[in-house]
Amino acid sequence: MTEKPRRESRIQRKNRELILSAALQEFSARGFAGTTIDQIADAAGLSKPNVLYYFASKDTIHVALLQAALEMWLAPLREIQAEGDAADQLLAYARRKLEMSRDYPQESRLFANEILQGAPRLAPILGGELRALVEEKSALIAQWSAQGRIAPVEPRHLLFSIWALTQHYADFEVQVRAVLGEGHDPFAEAQVFLDQLYRRLLAP
Repeated sequence: MTEKPRRESRIQRKNRELILSAALQEFSARGFAGTTIDQIADAAGLSKPNVLYYFASKDTIHVALLQAALEMWLAPLREIQAEGDAADQLLAYARRKLEMSRDYPQESRLFANEILQGAPRLAPILGGELRALVEEKSALIAQWSAQGRIAPVEPRHLLFSIWALTQHYADFEVQVRAVLGEGHDPFAEAQVFLDQLYRRLLAP
C-alpha cells in the first residue's frame, strides 16, 4: 500500500514561503548565475542546510519561481473568451498585464532574466503550453478581425506588443521613473496611453 504524502505543517509552509520570497528577491536582482544558496539562506533568515531541506538545489528553487511566474502571466490570457466585446477584452488584458507589472515587478524581472539567458529552464514550456495557448487565442483574435469586430491585425504580434509595452514598466522601472521625474505615476499614465493606443489600433 502506497503511503500518502504528509501534509506540511504551518511552520514548514512558512519556511518554504520565506525561501521562495528571498530567492525571488535575490534572483531578480542578481540573476541565476549571480545568486547562491548562501545568499538565499541569509535573505530568508535560515541556515543553508534548512534551505536544502526544502529544495534540493538552487536550480529547483529557480524553476519553482519561474513556473509560478509563468502561470500568473498566463492566467489573464486564458480569460480572453469568444463571448463579449472583442476590443474590450483585449484592452482588459493589456490593463491586467500592466497591473501585474506594477504589482509583481520582481517576477517580471526574474522571467526576463531567464529569457535573456536563452530560457534554459523554460524552453519546453515556452514551445509547448505557452505556444498552444497563444495559438488558441490568436485564432480567436483572427476570427474577430474576419468578422469585422476589430481591425485587421496580426494576432501573435498584437500579443507580443502587449507583453513588451506592459512589462517594460517593470523591467525598466528605474529608467522610466528617472525620465519622467518627480510627480508622475508611471503606471497610471501608462494605462491611459495604452488604452488610447490599443483602442485606436483595434477600432474596426
